[in-house]
Amino acid sequence: MGALARIFEALAWLGRQGTRAIALSLLVGLLVPPLAALLKPTFTVAIFVLMVLAFLRVDPAALRQEFARPRLVLAALTWIMVAIPLLLGIAFVWLGLGRIGEGVLLGLILQVAAPPVLSSTAVSAILRLDATASLAVLLATTAATPLTAPVFVALFAGGDLAIDPVALGLRLAGFLGGAFAIAILLHRYLGKEAIEARSSEIDGGSVVMLIVFGIALMDGVTYRALADPGLVFGLTLLAFALALGLYGITAVAFRPAGPERALALGFSAAHRNMGVMLAVAGSAAPELTWLYFAAAQFPIFLVPLLLSPFVHRILRRRLPRG
Repeated sequence: MGALARIFEALAWLGRQGTRAIALSLLVGLLVPPLAALLKPTFTVAIFVLMVLAFLRVDPAALRQEFARPRLVLAALTWIMVAIPLLLGIAFVWLGLGRIGEGVLLGLILQVAAPPVLSSTAVSAILRLDATASLAVLLATTAATPLTAPVFVALFAGGDLAIDPVALGLRLAGFLGGAFAIAILLHRYLGKEAIEARSSEIDGGSVVMLIVFGIALMDGVTYRALADPGLVFGLTLLAFALALGLYGITAVAFRPAGPERALALGFSAAHRNMGVMLAVAGSAAPELTWLYFAAAQFPIFLVPLLLSPFVHRILRRRLPRG
């Protein structure tokens, strides 16, 4: 077996491990702080490659079919990218959460202004929810991010970020647009059949990038947790409360669309792609913003597990084991 074949085999194996490998990366980042510090400079590159691979897995023909229910997508887009950041931004300022430390309010605003995580569609499929609606909303909200996110950053936390909102919007547009353009070019060059044949290897490449992302994001978290455990615990508790609250409120708000869609959209609203926001903000983001983003990764991995029995009872279906 040649070296390239071995690499492809290893990537395919990683693609099958998925969440286990990603969760392990967070643990490695916490237990091996020097490795987290070493990988932190690669954070932005890892997120960009991850976005390219995610867009590459989207079939352009199937994408057009995903928007067969435009009213649902538009309603979810408005709720997730406009109503939630506006209402929560007002609440965060009113509650004085910025007094926790410099950068915490910015982290919260960047979180609620971000699009859903890339894994939202996969998790919806695993939980037997409406993955089609989840994918359509993911793509629509990602496209809207450069337009909506800078507005809410300027409105609620502009003073905490060293780059102005217009520059943030341009960076987001270039970052997301560049990743999408490269994915389209690769799709045309490789062809649909080749991409489908290597889907496991592409997923494995995504896992590699997520591992780098997870480890790099833990830079400084271990030392900060030892020095100020109350702060780290508080930020983690805040992240869990926000995720669970958004999940429940969104599921109730979209209940008329049916439980499969409502619960899928709940996951999309609760778990945001903070990585792309942090990759664009980069060194302009204060230390506590990075710390909050790190703490907020734990709900992304644990909430689906915690809520799966609840989803089971609502759908009255037997969920797949594991």
